[in-house]
Amino acid sequence: MATYTAKSNNDPVMMFTMALLHSVTTTHICHWKTESYSQHIALAEYYDGVSDLLDSFVEAFQGKYGVLTKFTSGYEPPNSEPPVLYLIELRNMVESFRAMTNFPTDTELQNLVDEIVSF
Repeated sequence: MATYTAKSNNDPVMMFTMALLHSVTTTHICHWKTESYSQHIALAEYYDGVSDLLDSFVEAFQGKYGVLTKFTSGYEPPNSEPPVLYLIELRNMVESFRAMTNFPTDTELQNLVDEIVSF
């Protein structure tokens, strides 16, 4: 199978992937910290659901362009309180990644991004 090599450290596919992977960790931490039952439930739904949606995107991308290999390291949880502010910021980041020049414009991949954004 072919390997996908990121064009630079600013590769939009890798930035998108890592931002969403980090969002799973961030929302899981927020899930544990919240004192609100409704936030607790909503955050659990988010990190469970977005993980599956991201997996679908990455596997579809890899099937067409090759296996991702240049994963970046480092994670720092955001300071956004309440968690909804973080999720709004994340949605805006996703929209900026998909608008970048090297982000795939294939309909099937854009549809998966649409599912992630709507989720």
